[in-house]
Amino acid sequence: MTAGVTIRTVQDVASIAAVADYFSDVWHTPRTAPPYPAEVLHSLVHAGGAVHAAYDRRRLAGASVAVLGHEHDTYSLVAAADQGLGHAVKLAQRDWARGLGARTMRWTFDPLVGRNARFNLVKLGATGTEYLVDFYGPMTDGVNDGDESDRLTVTWDLRAPAGSHEPPDPAGAPVTRIAPDGGPLARRDDRHVWCRVPEDAVKLRAADPELALRWRHAVREVLLTAFEEGFRATGMSRDGWYTLSRTGEAA
Repeated sequence: MTAGVTIRTVQDVASIAAVADYFSDVWHTPRTAPPYPAEVLHSLVHAGGAVHAAYDRRRLAGASVAVLGHEHDTYSLVAAADQGLGHAVKLAQRDWARGLGARTMRWTFDPLVGRNARFNLVKLGATGTEYLVDFYGPMTDGVNDGDESDRLTVTWDLRAPAGSHEPPDPAGAPVTRIAPDGGPLARRDDRHVWCRVPEDAVKLRAADPELALRWRHAVREVLLTAFEEGFRATGMSRDGWYTLSRTGEAA
């Protein structure tokens, strides 16, 4: 934990309103039209969910929202944090869920955003278990506007020991598809599929929406095919390569 940072669940009106404002700032929406309105967050807390808030001394520096699922499952609706605090926010969610007897937590993220994939799959040790095509339909926030909202579901085993693991290097595996930038998009051997994502999908979307959409469709085709064949996303390299392994096999 960073010095001076505290993370706690919040339930009062002012704290939840501040969390709603924080999410507006992260997703570049007007505070009058937050992606997660305060009244919705209140209802989720009332239903047994949890809103966590991370404070760097008195400044709100991160937040997350999770709800109870079924059969020892929990679902994280959203999590965002300032640089360096994301791991602590997720661990706070994990501790809350484990306190309720939960065994797993699921959430979704944009599969084109490599830094989020690396955080989820390598730092936390979650597994990509489901590919969802255009999950939300058209989105109008400042981060996703103009793109198709594909998402990758990850499942986090809350009982697994902490610790990151590096995926195997795809170098040397045969190239099976070419990316929109002319470089290799996918590689494959007898145990793994690898798929590359753009260096910074968010910046690419803002600078060249047409090229970003071509990447979306290219990555979608590779990942959908791999998932249909029984592969799951188990790693992400520092240079933007997913590792997909067959169910039951280690990365």
